[in-house]
Amino acid sequence: MAGATVLAGWQAGRSQAKPSSVSIVIAPSNLGLRPTESGGQPGTWRAPQVLTDAGLARALDAEEIIPLGRPTYEFEAQAGTRIRNGLSIRAFSLQLSEKVRDILKRHRFPVVIGGDCSILLGSLHGMRRAGGQGLVHIDGHSDFFHPGNYDTAKRLGSAAGMDLALASGRGELLLTDWPEIGKPLASDADIIQLGERDAESPSFKDYYGDIVETEITQFTIQHVLADGVDTTARQVIAKLQARGLDKVWLHVDFDVLDQSVMPAVDSPGSPGLDYLQLTELVSALCASGRIVGTNFTIYDPERDPEARCTRPLVRCIADGVRGRSHAEGLRGRI
Repeated sequence: MAGATVLAGWQAGRSQAKPSSVSIVIAPSNLGLRPTESGGQPGTWRAPQVLTDAGLARALDAEEIIPLGRPTYEFEAQAGTRIRNGLSIRAFSLQLSEKVRDILKRHRFPVVIGGDCSILLGSLHGMRRAGGQGLVHIDGHSDFFHPGNYDTAKRLGSAAGMDLALASGRGELLLTDWPEIGKPLASDADIIQLGERDAESPSFKDYYGDIVETEITQFTIQHVLADGVDTTARQVIAKLQARGLDKVWLHVDFDVLDQSVMPAVDSPGSPGLDYLQLTELVSALCASGRIVGTNFTIYDPERDPEARCTRPLVRCIADGVRGRSHAEGLRGRI
């Protein structure tokens, strides 16, 4: 009953916070990813439709589905930017921001389904415009590439590997300076990164190990697995409480799942969470009353030809967002 314990502990003293009016936003963007190994477009843009067809709206009891059009993926560099599809990402982000802001202003809970991790930018911008602040970033990678830790002249940057850096104001103004908000979308001290699996590897410092020099709070996947989801959730919520953050965005990249259960992402790896652990983590955070919206990213149906991951992902999203716990029969469903 671990999930039930953490939920009960953090709901005490706060109003019941399970989202009651969910709005799904379909964000079919693959703009932030490199081309595939075969030179084609990444298939993450298909994920929202695949998950919707598998019953996501029904599982979430969503009141509405708001679709955004699929943006055009360009293989060559766009003028004036060293970020792949940078101009298109900004345009798509501003569209997404409008949807998220409108949902929040109507006192509903936005669930944005991607797509790649660049959708975090529009989601976070929309939340900030609606009065929110802070970010919990659940991801198997810190996504902290920025011009301070790689040579932008040698390669195009991919926003899906830069989203946390961009959200914290590091990188080109194109994707760090936003209407009404400026920069950053989230201050370092208001960010929690949870799930990095390579922090103990020799290559981590060479990639974006400079994240450890920031005020960003970090929980590696090794920490989560050693301490358990319940304890980690309590630590995250305590940090939000200490910072006075009660209208926070939650970003979930499915590559935080172990590759043994989630191979259908662009960068699978181990160690990672299983579906139950991720569901209970999201559930505890959403039930705390401090999360006002969330996005889910990076599932690629083209890497899952037999659709083995689809149903578990639908249950993970729905039960996590709804604050449902292990005690409600989750293990039997996934």
